[in-house]
Amino acid sequence: MNGPWLFGLDRCALVGMVHLEPLPGSPGWRGSMQAVLAAARRDAEALLAGGCDALLVENMGDLPYLKGRVAPETVAAAALAAEVVARCGAPFGVQLLAAANREALGVAVAAGACFVRAEGFAYAHVADEGWIDACAGELLRARRTLGAEVGVWADVQKKHAAHAVTADLDLGELARGAAFAGADAVVVTGLRTGHPTDPAAVRAARAAGVPVVVGSGVGPGDAGTLSREASALIVGSALKHGGDWRRPVDPERVRAVRAAMDAG
Repeated sequence: MNGPWLFGLDRCALVGMVHLEPLPGSPGWRGSMQAVLAAARRDAEALLAGGCDALLVENMGDLPYLKGRVAPETVAAAALAAEVVARCGAPFGVQLLAAANREALGVAVAAGACFVRAEGFAYAHVADEGWIDACAGELLRARRTLGAEVGVWADVQKKHAAHAVTADLDLGELARGAAFAGADAVVVTGLRTGHPTDPAAVRAARAAGVPVVVGSGVGPGDAGTLSREASALIVGSALKHGGDWRRPVDPERVRAVRAAMDAG
């Protein structure tokens, strides 16, 4: 799947978040799929114009999230949005919250995505949705059945979650466990959306022997440091107007993060 350098690059990749507006069936759904698709296209184009190497499509607007699944209408809408992003011509991935990893794989296969971001891949934790169990066995069997060339980027110590049940394992051991279970890359984060990721956590996760991706809190101030430690940086809030994930992408903010990474 994903090699030691993601997307064929010889440097750290910048992956911009395409935060989808509320999809059909979610409490915030506003009744227009065309508006959802237009916003996804707008943000995808702005991210790439600012210097992103790849994109990650996520149903961020579907608050509050279901646990470990999403409804059929969400899958259909996410696939439409992912197809819009695919037309931009850049590598991209899919994440469906919360921990709807099997559905995300289906969307990725249908739309031609190259990876899924999976929370609850190995081990278990408690999120605001409740208990999230591991899914590696089922997810990788589904990938094999589908014959899908889709990488799995597995979160380790997922943000917005409690990990007391695995407190006897350090982050390096958790990352090794995810790699042992078949993850193609591991994702480390801060405590919550927008919260910085400790570079020491990235270094610890490298013990897994697979690419390490930073999945939270990256901005111009730390993008250079983190890009020296990680194979990719996933950036969302910091690339939006005012640093608010609910707002459109600000190309100037994208360029600032790209410049910090290049200056590294």
